[in-house]
Amino acid sequence: MESNPASFNAITNYTAGVNAYISSLNYEKLPFEYKLLGYQPEQWSNLDCAMLLKNMAQTLNMGEKDKEMTRALAMVGKPMLDLLWPDNENVGDPIVDRTNNWKFKPVKLDTIPLAVPDGLVDVPSHRMGNKDVGSNNWVVSGSKTATGAPLLCNDPHLNLSLPSIWFAIHLNAPGMNVMGASLPGAPSVIIGFNDSIAWGVTNAQRDVVDFYRIKFKDNKLDEYMSDGSWKKSRKVIEKIDVKGQATFYDTVTYTHQGPVVYDLSFHGKDLDNLYAFRWLSHDGSNELQTFYELNRGRNHSDFMKALDHFNTPGQNFVFASTAGDIAIRVQGKFPVRRKDEGKFILDGTKTQQEWKAFIPFDQNAMDKNPARGFTSSANQYPADATYPYYINASSYEAYRNRRINSVLTSLTKATPQDMMKLQQDTYNLKAAESLPYFLSNLDSTSFTESEKKAWKVLKSWDYYNNVDSEGASYYEAWWDAMMPLTWDEFVDENNYIDLPTTFTTIKLLKEQPTLPFFDMKSTNEIETAREVIRKSFKLGVDAIEKWQKDHNEYPKWADYKGTVINHLMQLQPLGVRTRAGGNHDIVNATTRTHGPSWRMIVSLEKTGIKAWGVYPGGQSGRVGSKYYAKHDRPMGTRKISLVTILPCQYVNVNCISNNNS
Repeated sequence: MESNPASFNAITNYTAGVNAYISSLNYEKLPFEYKLLGYQPEQWSNLDCAMLLKNMAQTLNMGEKDKEMTRALAMVGKPMLDLLWPDNENVGDPIVDRTNNWKFKPVKLDTIPLAVPDGLVDVPSHRMGNKDVGSNNWVVSGSKTATGAPLLCNDPHLNLSLPSIWFAIHLNAPGMNVMGASLPGAPSVIIGFNDSIAWGVTNAQRDVVDFYRIKFKDNKLDEYMSDGSWKKSRKVIEKIDVKGQATFYDTVTYTHQGPVVYDLSFHGKDLDNLYAFRWLSHDGSNELQTFYELNRGRNHSDFMKALDHFNTPGQNFVFASTAGDIAIRVQGKFPVRRKDEGKFILDGTKTQQEWKAFIPFDQNAMDKNPARGFTSSANQYPADATYPYYINASSYEAYRNRRINSVLTSLTKATPQDMMKLQQDTYNLKAAESLPYFLSNLDSTSFTESEKKAWKVLKSWDYYNNVDSEGASYYEAWWDAMMPLTWDEFVDENNYIDLPTTFTTIKLLKEQPTLPFFDMKSTNEIETAREVIRKSFKLGVDAIEKWQKDHNEYPKWADYKGTVINHLMQLQPLGVRTRAGGNHDIVNATTRTHGPSWRMIVSLEKTGIKAWGVYPGGQSGRVGSKYYAKHDRPMGTRKISLVTILPCQYVNVNCISNNNS
């Protein structure tokens, strides 16, 4: 970032501004969190700006299943592994579909077969990230809108927190007039619009992490094997200050692949189980320059040039302009991989198994002004099956994207209100595709009174996870019991294996009901999908009954789910419960702790851009401020107030109609 004059100027002056404010603080003005911790804010630095973006990369692109899939491979074998964890579930619309029309010469690697590991990984597995992290975005062409101008929409799904992860901002200076949402510590608008263009992002879900098994010469870890010879390792001593205790020093060993994160002091156990960590976000990059240029962009060409600076975390950028163009680009620095490469632990003694090339940026999946009149992404598979590069990730989304595209296809004269309705859509496509089959497998003659009630509620449910829906509560309780019961062979907290996806699970329950995995470890009986469905139904009803007993009220979905916006320090009195519909796998992806952390809709009209932006929480980070968390009673609720959103309508970009923003 500091090597580029524009981004260097931006972060240097931003840092100076942050430090000017920090220097103005006395004890009385300190946010109360600092007082509780007995801590003074340190001076900000340019490095802190960079670390903020790397922290977002850690949230969005550090997902991997190398250890888990290597362990699963040893347990079930390659054919079964491919059935349970396919790279592409072939469901829904890919982000970009150019079937047999990819007009470039792809980068080719050597044809040496990839070595598939044949042993267990003797280090514990750890859950990487939260599956509720995702996003929606889409752009509708003027040919499908009421005004004839494009509509761009975005809602990133992250941890819901107070203070909010986002704040609304308007930057107006010579050569720049931009609005939208930024992150504290980022000297640019990250998701937003200016007088000419608008843009938004979703996570691109690509595998950019590999673990390499390293062979060291001895316990000193000074030398490691690479292509038949010993190479010198590098040691870095990390100094960690601990309040009230002695400083902790941690010696980290580096190979050329990266840091050895599993070593003899951390789960490595012996010299045969030491693993180096290769992560794309350890490479130098300048994502700040992307946002610097987007903030000042005027057309699609500017948008494309800005994205050429963006390496990590891979994002699906949508674009619209007052000129009428709409576009999408899956942008990131992605390694060229052979089939199955990156899916398992790799052999660190052979450089042949390391990254050899990256997909050229102009060969990433992208589209401009598609014939269908819209483009969208919701963390689904990025390209059609003819795209000439191997694609792998922890998982891809299967339901939100199909619901979004179905609604957008049906619209003809779309309005911003239609877009608001879609962002808040609670239709449960997963339930619509699975519940009739689940119900058909039940034996209603053996129901208890509670099970009869649940069956009746579910039979009449309309598949919407609305705030007052009881059917949604019964279905989600049933599903939450069904997943671990179906895959009990893989439920082991000490050796965690990421379960097959929701879509694959339902598909196998329907199509292969006698799959051996539907036997339960707790019994010696031969069982099928029917027994799994029936037992999990009883468990789900029991869960609802217990909840009703504990809460003494009907299990309406918003109350049963219990969405809470927590304070960043996990101070319960400062967390706020809110009644919200939706759930994971639903366009309104509000779960118990995650959800749309910023919603934005932009109408790119030639007479003046109009935009709407909302987010949970308030604009102020100070707990005592009336703008910290604005309490209001949302329509349709009677009991619990909602921490909202400061509604802001931006007209012509030149003025702000709500000073809370």
